[in-house]
Amino acid sequence: MLEHFCECYSDLSGPILCPVLGSITPLFIPNSRIRPIRLIGLCASLITFLYSPAPRIQFDPSTAKSQFVESLRWLPYENIHFDLGIDGISLFFVILTTFLIPICILVGWSGMRSYGKEYITASLIREFLMIAVFRMLDLLLFYVLPESVLIPMFIIIGVWGSRQRKIKAAYQFFLYTLLGSVFMLLAILLILLQTGTTDLQISLTTEFSERRQIFLWIASFASFAVKVPMVPVHIWLPEAHVEAPTAGSVILAGIPLKLGTYGFLRFSIPMFPEATLFSTPFIYTPSAIAIIYTSLTTSRQIDLKKIIAYSSVAHMNLVTIGMFSPNIQGIGGSILPMLSHGLVPSALFLCVGVLYDRHKTRLVRYYGGLVSTMPNLSTIFFSSTLANMSSPGTSSFIGEFLISVGAFQRNSLVATLSALGMILGAAYSLWLYNRVVSGNLKPDFLHKFSDSNGREVSIFIPFLVGLVRMGVHPKVFPDCMHTSVSNLVQHGKFH
Repeated sequence: MLEHFCECYSDLSGPILCPVLGSITPLFIPNSRIRPIRLIGLCASLITFLYSPAPRIQFDPSTAKSQFVESLRWLPYENIHFDLGIDGISLFFVILTTFLIPICILVGWSGMRSYGKEYITASLIREFLMIAVFRMLDLLLFYVLPESVLIPMFIIIGVWGSRQRKIKAAYQFFLYTLLGSVFMLLAILLILLQTGTTDLQISLTTEFSERRQIFLWIASFASFAVKVPMVPVHIWLPEAHVEAPTAGSVILAGIPLKLGTYGFLRFSIPMFPEATLFSTPFIYTPSAIAIIYTSLTTSRQIDLKKIIAYSSVAHMNLVTIGMFSPNIQGIGGSILPMLSHGLVPSALFLCVGVLYDRHKTRLVRYYGGLVSTMPNLSTIFFSSTLANMSSPGTSSFIGEFLISVGAFQRNSLVATLSALGMILGAAYSLWLYNRVVSGNLKPDFLHKFSDSNGREVSIFIPFLVGLVRMGVHPKVFPDCMHTSVSNLVQHGKFH
């Protein structure tokens, strides 16, 4: 038994093992030697990032089956196995995860002086869990791993948060997302009782009765809707972003918000096709309302982080509209904004972090005229703002265009409302940029100015390259995802 475990464990891929080893190693180094601890964490995350695109070289885009499958017999008597694999949908989410973690470590390089060892460990454990989520092929572990991500995120918000309300925000984030997932656990137990296994591939070939499909779909929806988040269960997100440190906001916007929409793609849509079609109006209505409501709410906010947080809610609800449009354009197009959303809000949160480090405030009314004192940051902020408003040539444009095409084929009213949300998004993005960058300086509030330094600019460059790369030449993404998306549409009986 032990030999079999060791043999299976040795076959697990580098992106899984490297963060685990990197999180354990600093525990044996004294807290006083913070520089070696930081270097170990950074090297482990960089090695993971460099290794993560390797499957892309041998990846076969002509098949929708999971590739590079690895299995560990976890609970063999219950037919529960630690199965890992990658398909065209999950491949780029793994790469996005490994891309953001080194950025988060660099962002907290000088700011996380207290509990530096714990910060590195929490970041690498979080990376391991998120990579495992996107590669997981077992339903029970697909439930356990996303809930485990809550623990390091709770610690990061509660320990390294920036204001007095950080503990309340951490508990709110933890309880909202955890309580919603209880129903998901009940759904998995029912599937286990019917199929005798939690293997995702077997569950996808199992036919459930219409009544059971509706019940299981509602149970899974209660879990994923909180993670998206959809209105009205979105209250935890602005509070979590405002109280989290800059690195926490970057990773929260980059990856955990995708777990809800990724769960819809992996679980609800392919396994319960009849319930999905039956519930599509139920998804369209709150999503369209959320896009308009959060866009209008964004224009009334005075905190820079809250503006970006409400903008994220609007963009993610646009993704759900595309995801539940029963065609390749809608579902395929919804994946591109999910990937873009890992870059755009993260870059905007980094810009806000640079401002907060220098002026210790995030209130909009204190800023103005930064183009004359911080030209480098103003240029980066402008590029990120263009991407946030889905300008042509940026990463968000192609995906949101495809979502509009797919939604229009299904429901022209919903497509019109979502297009109105895009217009409102452009309006509040330009309003924010104008208030912060243009106009006159306010020396009564801000006295000392210093532009982005070399370390900060080097952190921004990969984001800017990604925004332009996805917008100008997005072909690589549909090429890898098309077969998997087509299979999802056919498997879900979306004709």
